[in-house]
Amino acid sequence: MEVQEKETAVTQPRWLVPGFAAAGMLAGFLAKSAAGWVVEWPWVPFEGPLRMLVGTPEPWQSLCAVAVGTVAGLVVGLIGLHESLALRVSGSRVELSVKDTTWELGRDRVRAAFLDGKDLVVLSTDGTELAREKCDLDADRVSAAFTRHGYAWLDTDPFHSDFRRWVPGTTGLPPGADALLRARAQLLRKGGEGDDLRELRQELAALGIVVRVENKRQWWRVVAGHAPDESDEGPAPDER
Repeated sequence: MEVQEKETAVTQPRWLVPGFAAAGMLAGFLAKSAAGWVVEWPWVPFEGPLRMLVGTPEPWQSLCAVAVGTVAGLVVGLIGLHESLALRVSGSRVELSVKDTTWELGRDRVRAAFLDGKDLVVLSTDGTELAREKCDLDADRVSAAFTRHGYAWLDTDPFHSDFRRWVPGTTGLPPGADALLRARAQLLRKGGEGDDLRELRQELAALGIVVRVENKRQWWRVVAGHAPDESDEGPAPDER
């Protein structure tokens, strides 16, 4: 198969931001139309601004509602674009960007890539996950970007059967891994930021542990060559 040298970029479509702005415009217009009867409810949030809107004469009432809705939609669209994954693939590297952070993975390190639910996963040659990022990009475009440049694209995780569900005190983990998984569990329960979860995942990777999340539950596996000794088993499970 011929490998393309020109970089392939996969990002959110250009209409994302104006689409959110248009949706906000419509929402603003509908809010203006409903404001008159909403303010008569016994309790309603933002009652003060709503009464101010209802008391504003036309055409300023409509213009104000549409303008506020448009700006709100624009802000939401820009935030979504900023926080979504951007992918660039070439014959020599794979580049992933989220927010203001970019990871560059050399071709010699990449074994394959696949989608695990909503996550894009890039595997290294030794089975480590070089990246696992939430991916809202078009799946066909993502897979085509990898295959176009000669990277292996998999339908499923080849290590799926190796994962075990983590519970506090799980045995078979290297020293320190259980504490890191506990910290991640707390973040997941609180809806923690992706940056914090990513940092803890990277610390686990340094210990030879790969972790994935399903319904806020963590599953883990040991990378080949990093299996802990029997004496390295974690603490006994909590009896509470």
